[in-house]
Amino acid sequence: MGKIIAVANQKGGVGKTTSAISLGASLAVLEYKTLLIDADPQANATSGVGMDPGAVEKGTYECLVSDLDPKEAIIETETPNLYLLPSHMDLVGAEIEMVSMADREYLLKKKLGKLKEEYDFILIDCSPSLGLTTLNALTAADSILIPVQCEYFALEGLGKLLNTVKIVQSRLNPQLKIEGILLTMYDSRTRLSKQVIEEVKRVFKSLVFESVIHRNTRLGEAPSFGKSIIMYDIESKGARNYLNLAKEVLIKNGLVKLKSEA
Repeated sequence: MGKIIAVANQKGGVGKTTSAISLGASLAVLEYKTLLIDADPQANATSGVGMDPGAVEKGTYECLVSDLDPKEAIIETETPNLYLLPSHMDLVGAEIEMVSMADREYLLKKKLGKLKEEYDFILIDCSPSLGLTTLNALTAADSILIPVQCEYFALEGLGKLLNTVKIVQSRLNPQLKIEGILLTMYDSRTRLSKQVIEEVKRVFKSLVFESVIHRNTRLGEAPSFGKSIIMYDIESKGARNYLNLAKEVLIKNGLVKLKSEA
């Protein structure tokens, strides 16, 4: 039985999509079958692994608003063991269409039930909002991974997101856990980055991942080539950071030992 992790933060520009793609690719190259679900109308996760969102005919939108089986829309990526449920601009309209649907918060959960048996990990790249699509992702997920940038307003909005998580836990998904808070865009040259890390760890303690994602030129370049950082430059600092994060996630879920024994 696989684990569903929603990668979410309603604040934009925190490295959310980069983290979803890079963590997914890292888990995949570590031989864990991984599905990346693009639940963002901007479709950056889709283009970031080399698929043109304009060419997508079946994707997350169709799965949410119709009877489409996700298996009919899932495609392979060039990264071994990494699969994609793509997105396109029509997903913007899903928010409106879902409002009148029965059990509207559970639509994605129902679709992912059978898929959990086929993948080790399912990562959902959420949109930078707390709308119905993100709510569906949090209701379907086992845990949430929260990317937070190492900048002045790092904690801004984090409280609101954690409050939303509490509401989801109390009303929709009691099993939802916090996988961890991931510090991104760390610049070791600045005092501010170090102060942000200290503050976030002081407030959230063990919820914060030990792995930190450094600012890295190669990491920024990879999406423009339609490649994950693992396929673009596995020797880069960005790739090493996300491979470390993947290993931390595996250890946290008790899977590293199981895999080595297999």
